[in-house]
Amino acid sequence: MPLNVVLFEPEIPQNTGNIARTCVITNSILHIIGPTGFSLDEKHVKRAGLDYWDLLDLRYYDHYEAFLVANPNAKVYYCETRTQTVYSDVDFPENCYIMFGKETTGITKSILEANPDNCIRIPMFQHEKARSLNLSNTVAIVVYEVLRQWNYPGMV
Repeated sequence: MPLNVVLFEPEIPQNTGNIARTCVITNSILHIIGPTGFSLDEKHVKRAGLDYWDLLDLRYYDHYEAFLVANPNAKVYYCETRTQTVYSDVDFPENCYIMFGKETTGITKSILEANPDNCIRIPMFQHEKARSLNLSNTVAIVVYEVLRQWNYPGMV
């Protein structure tokens, strides 16, 4: 029952590398929906992921519709800042998918509007100059909440 981490059009290679490392160490599958703002073989992605790349279960999709076709029954939660449901108030089912948006603009508005009941957020202080947490930190927070709910399957 792996957790599925989905990155929607990520832009910063170091974030993707850090998230890949988190996925390996938590036995999660990393799904990347393109286009990305970088090449997946860039040195920055590889450096951030260290020597974990050959251990990663990575799945790439050219666009959101391709992701939906490849995962037709996926229970997807969309992590974003403009919703009311706090991530820790959700009971995450086994084999769910958690989608995180691109660093500058998040998940496309039309996707969020089509899935309002599955949008989640991490509470943050409102600050005029600070918009949100770093993407790789956000992924780690939510991934570990899901795994906590699942009683850390297979982890020591």
